[in-house]
Amino acid sequence: MTILVTGGAGFIGSNFVLDWLAQSQEKVVTLDALTYAGNRENLAILKGDERHHFVHGDIGDRALLDQLLATHQPRAILHFAAESHVDRSIHGPGAFIKTNVEGTFTLLDAARAYWSGLNEDIKGDFRFLHVSTDEVYGSLAPDAPAFTETHPYEPNSPYSASKAASDHLVRAWHHTYGLPVLTTNCSNNYGPFHFPEKLIPLMIVNALAGKPLPVYGDGQQIRDWLYVKDHCSAIRTVLAQGRLGETYNVGGWNEKANIDIVKTVCALLDELRPSSEGPYARLITYVKDRPGHDRRYAIDARKIERELGWRPAETFETGIRKTVQWYLDHPDWVARVQSGAYRDWMEKQYA
Repeated sequence: MTILVTGGAGFIGSNFVLDWLAQSQEKVVTLDALTYAGNRENLAILKGDERHHFVHGDIGDRALLDQLLATHQPRAILHFAAESHVDRSIHGPGAFIKTNVEGTFTLLDAARAYWSGLNEDIKGDFRFLHVSTDEVYGSLAPDAPAFTETHPYEPNSPYSASKAASDHLVRAWHHTYGLPVLTTNCSNNYGPFHFPEKLIPLMIVNALAGKPLPVYGDGQQIRDWLYVKDHCSAIRTVLAQGRLGETYNVGGWNEKANIDIVKTVCALLDELRPSSEGPYARLITYVKDRPGHDRRYAIDARKIERELGWRPAETFETGIRKTVQWYLDHPDWVARVQSGAYRDWMEKQYA
């Protein structure tokens, strides 16, 4: 048996592949275009492992998809591949439409053709699991109830709009063609292998380098934080037990303001890697807020707990400590991902 994982060299995808192979002998085919956020080094521990096959390619390449599906005959496709950074979507929305909308369409259509040709005795076991985001639901008022699976879609950035479009495509391929799909909408992930343009790894990396810790606006934007390995366990649960055509919200039950996240990271670094220059919080720098910055996201994850029995294993306190320690233990990984292109991007975004 085999599964196909798109975007498997990215942050969440690589954690999922590593987690899967730590618990299963089932083979994994990883497809990744290796853009700036895709990194084969994330999967280096699997070198020589016969259970893992890596393919450098794009989900928009229909001929490649058809070849992979025919050759490896996966019982499931787990679709992580996406452009996912809001700031980048503001500067260059075209890449997000190409990957998240057009790429998802191509993958769905290839999956439908493959699934349609399967023998009836295995056709019913096939699954297409689409990994999405809570950002498709828009922004919440401070006292509003958390997002449920029936919350209206109100995306506010090019990124979230492209993910909303991909969610709708997945739903349509199920209702029109019968493709057996599952969708998960997760809250903000954090953990190992997170590319250091996102909030938590950026704060860790900049603090260790003695650089400013840029905080948008007043820093009171609230997010629900989910440790990435908890997210991986939720996806495995949905794949195994989820009802076809259903959406499951995956959250960590950890609503935190951005400024509180930054101060927590600083306090952990003060404990684990103190600076001779003084507390890391001295580096906090408030910068101009980004356009259309959503004020609050919060996930109501009661459906996945009620139907499938899943809850996160980590609290924010345990997860963030593990995350900071991972970055302290892997300076070579951090140094290698901070390429010239990364430095140019940071200069452009926070100049």
